[in-house]
Amino acid sequence: MGRFDFQVMKQSIAYVVTKDKDEAKEIGMELVSSKLAACVNILDNMNSIYWWEGAIKEESETVMIVKTKESLMNEVIAKIKEMHSYSIPCVLFLPITKGNEQYLEWIDKETK
Repeated sequence: MGRFDFQVMKQSIAYVVTKDKDEAKEIGMELVSSKLAACVNILDNMNSIYWWEGAIKEESETVMIVKTKESLMNEVIAKIKEMHSYSIPCVLFLPITKGNEQYLEWIDKETK
């Protein structure tokens, strides 16, 4: 393998931003209880600066880190969009290239 070759695992992390902790908890509980995610971490009071409708906005938001599988990405996106208060919610998936094998197996076991 070359210097930049890596194996992409079948698990994935979703980075999601919500308006507040309550919304994140509601979405996170639904994702975990429906087996769309093995775990959701919630990081409250993140500061966001962004363009929206032609102006720069600054808000306090909450980040969700969703541990799931690539095969569930479309279902996770659909569920978040269904429950989210934003018209265009931030839902970005990041591949897992390496990790603790036991933890990755746990993600597989705890998701559908």
